[in-house]
Amino acid sequence: MANALPPPLTELLKQTSRSFYLTLRVLPRAVRPQIGLAYLLARTTDTIADTDIIPLEDRLRALQQLRGRILGTEDGSLDFGELARQQSLPAERALLENCEASLVALRELSATDAQLIRKVLDSITSGQELDLHRFQGASAETIIALQNDAELDDYTYRVAGCVGQFWTDMCVAHLFVRPEHEDLALSFSFEELGVRFGKGLQLVNILRDLPADLSKGRCYLPLDKLTEAGLKPADLLQPANETRFRPFYHGYLDLAESHLAAGWQYTDLVPRGQMRIRLACAWPILIGLETIKRLRVENVLDPRHRVKISRAEVRRLIVRSVLCYPRPAAWKRLVTATISTLGKPVASGAKLT
Repeated sequence: MANALPPPLTELLKQTSRSFYLTLRVLPRAVRPQIGLAYLLARTTDTIADTDIIPLEDRLRALQQLRGRILGTEDGSLDFGELARQQSLPAERALLENCEASLVALRELSATDAQLIRKVLDSITSGQELDLHRFQGASAETIIALQNDAELDDYTYRVAGCVGQFWTDMCVAHLFVRPEHEDLALSFSFEELGVRFGKGLQLVNILRDLPADLSKGRCYLPLDKLTEAGLKPADLLQPANETRFRPFYHGYLDLAESHLAAGWQYTDLVPRGQMRIRLACAWPILIGLETIKRLRVENVLDPRHRVKISRAEVRRLIVRSVLCYPRPAAWKRLVTATISTLGKPVASGAKLT
């Protein structure tokens, strides 16, 4: 696999990656197939974990089998026929049906690239398995919450922060020398900023998808902080409690914004000649910031209304970023007027690791 995935996998990426496919298309060819393949494998493991109609034990077994094949510790054949038949979305069914093709593509990578993908998938699948165990028996009537900020931070690292590290390692391996901070006041390394970038994107998803997760009995917001605010997880099922919930929720919006501010610092540390990488980093940050802006003013407990950025708005953000790129001052203004926490301590007090 020199500069592209096999055509069937490329088509599968188009079907499954939605907005992320825009990022994949802009990436340099030197890293596009590796990052695309990692995405396909992660979506496949996520599809297995999320197929609620399949008994927990069967999902865990399938997830562990695929994890073993990815890591190279197992070589048995995979039979995901029943899992595939249970998928309501054709793209997710295709992910499971083409799993062997993805594994073949992984074996055709260089040893270094394959190891980077195995490392990130090891972390992602560990988070998925932890989630399945943690929320066993959860339902809208029996909501299970994370216990504290440390568990939330660990979860966002396992499923997304590690992706920031993977992205960094892959780019450094193929595109540029690892940059160093010129500003000694910055307390995070390039790698740490990349990890926070990934955590921020995942935290935005958690904060946006709160009603949907609660309907499944999952609460990713920490129980100890909810208790301090005089709330119980079940209270979040009632949109009328949104006013009481707001001050608590804003603290985590500030945390997500702070992580994305770190992501913007990360983007600015990428050599300016790497326009494609900078744009690929900027787009999810801009979309995430726009999402946070809306989450600050809309009733986030209302399950009938999911905050979402339209395709037209995404296109406008992309066009604006491309037009601003040649002008450093305009590029900087893309986020400085939006990120209120840029350069400030994290408001919620959550520990960053």
